[in-house]
Amino acid sequence: MTLTLRQGDRHADRVLDVVRRGFHEEGNDLVTRSWSRCLNQYQLDPGRPREPVIIASSALQSRRNQHADVIECARYEMTTLYQQLADAESAVVLTDTDGVIVHMVSSPEFAAEAEPMGLRAGGMWGEAEAGTNGMGTCLAAAHPISVRREEHFFSHFTQLTCSAVPVFDPSGEIIAVLDVTSRSSLMQQHVLVLLGMTARMIENRLIDKRFSNAHPLHFHSRPEFVYTLHEGKLAVGDDGRILAANRSALFQLGLQSMDEIRTQRIDDLFQTSLEDIVQRSLSSSFHPVVAYRANAALRFFAVARRPASDAATPSRARGAGSAPLVAETVAEPFRTPMRPSAARAPGIRTFKDARLVAHLDTARRVVARRTPVLLCGETGSGKEVFARAIHETSPHAEGAFVAVNCASLPETLIESELFGYKAGAFTGAQRSGRRGKILQADGGTLFLDEIADMPLELQARLLRVLDERQVTPLGTEETHPVDFQLVSASHQHLPSLVREGRFREDLYYRLAGIELDLPPLRDRTDKRELIHDVLKDEGGSDSRLGDDAERVLMAYAWPGNLRQLRHVLRSAAALADGKTITREHLPSLAARVVPSPVSAYAALPAASEPAEASADAAPSDAAPAVKLNPIQANERQVLLQMLEQHRWNVSNVAKALDVSRNTLYRKLHKLHIEISPPD
Repeated sequence: MTLTLRQGDRHADRVLDVVRRGFHEEGNDLVTRSWSRCLNQYQLDPGRPREPVIIASSALQSRRNQHADVIECARYEMTTLYQQLADAESAVVLTDTDGVIVHMVSSPEFAAEAEPMGLRAGGMWGEAEAGTNGMGTCLAAAHPISVRREEHFFSHFTQLTCSAVPVFDPSGEIIAVLDVTSRSSLMQQHVLVLLGMTARMIENRLIDKRFSNAHPLHFHSRPEFVYTLHEGKLAVGDDGRILAANRSALFQLGLQSMDEIRTQRIDDLFQTSLEDIVQRSLSSSFHPVVAYRANAALRFFAVARRPASDAATPSRARGAGSAPLVAETVAEPFRTPMRPSAARAPGIRTFKDARLVAHLDTARRVVARRTPVLLCGETGSGKEVFARAIHETSPHAEGAFVAVNCASLPETLIESELFGYKAGAFTGAQRSGRRGKILQADGGTLFLDEIADMPLELQARLLRVLDERQVTPLGTEETHPVDFQLVSASHQHLPSLVREGRFREDLYYRLAGIELDLPPLRDRTDKRELIHDVLKDEGGSDSRLGDDAERVLMAYAWPGNLRQLRHVLRSAAALADGKTITREHLPSLAARVVPSPVSAYAALPAASEPAEASADAAPSDAAPAVKLNPIQANERQVLLQMLEQHRWNVSNVAKALDVSRNTLYRKLHKLHIEISPPD
């Protein structure tokens, strides 16, 4: 206890000394000015921290009601961010403009440990109550900030690191603060980048929610950035007047604030009218069309729609406002052809796990009668591999196997890619038109992965195709008969989505002619044989496992399932370089055995779950304990998560982090992350 007091005194003396001298030794002026405010304006003593201020539950509920739309827009994005950080000793926090925590996502263990410090719903983290900290200082400075350990004003917060960014409402005013508070030392610049991206997603969602009666207009100077996080977004009234804009729109148009744009109409900004750009967007099936800047030679690519409130059926917003981080940049949405080695991946023709053998036998019998198959299971559990096995045993085995990932496409691209389009159907279309994926699968198998992410209106079109066995490409009235075996897959629990109105009940029963639940890798009885088969596939027939390495592989819980197993063994074979693979060639696994996560498909939310729900992220590969310090280990976890979400596309990850590819490659090499093509 005495040691703790002396440390606290030293920290207080340092704060007082810095304020007296008027500068911070590390040059963080935001922190220095905050310390000065805490001493001179709020009359706080760094050596005598105040008790945490927690508002009453009734007052908290009132604040939550006041900010209900912001919390609704932030809830999903906060959970996604927490999962990306992969740090069990962290919390993602949302405060109102008084610094009161209105929503928090964390592990139950860290939440319990942090609660005595006031890090809980209802806790007040303004500077006047909590001194210098991420949330309060971000509000006071109206600027993104990281407050590292000893930069906190009060000594009992020096075990924490806080990074925070402001969240702006459609009028350009700060409406909330988004914060990551952690006991571990995450790469702060990286965390700030992720926070900034998440804040922009929340802001875009808020525009959609508050202006559902307006025409949404998406634009960018580069067409591939439309429908991504980087796009400019406008809400346009029926009279063409601009009602709201996101920060990217202001930047691209060369404007400084909402006050400058709120007085303008669409034809003041672009050489077009609202009706013209809506009609051209409709004719192009909502692919970007050209729009020139008014009174300038600047060219943009834009898409405009009718108001969401005009739609006959509810539609999920899948533009920049709601797309997850993995969809930040528009990339090739369909899986690349499997590599020769992947085509030989174990399990395509033979399974040794009793459940999979039984499932394949069941599938073989039902597809003989052209019955659709729905595959359920965790991400990475081999659903596409199993779908290929079904295809190879089906009456359609001589036809093509066409795989479509419904989660990786903006909704306006899914329609044209699935159903195809005729030549000249829209600006930028191929001169010869395009056969859609459904037509490509004629005579073969159509595999719709992540079917839960298909927008509701397209679910209706797909249902019609399944019922009529005909497809009509965009821009034409011609119908084409089709005959294919349908296999769908999802890691989400579709019956729950049906009850929530997020998935059509009639389509669910049409897809689930037979529903098969694939076991995760950790539960497979053929795990040992599978490990050796995958090693031969990834490392060659001469690759060998030592007994110690095999024990590590068998004991590990494999939260990433088969996809993670392939990456681990590919890296191990490269490190062994022809020698027997030992424990030291498995640096990401040897340090610990990861507890088995609960299947996302099987784990349904409890009805009594509180508003501050925990978000348990499946751990990514642990950092090599011998070679990496704790900071590097956390950096490695975050980068592995981002690489996985961007399908190991280094260019897209570099764009997300706003660094060059060479810088990212150097960081990956330093953190012992092997780069290989996506599976």
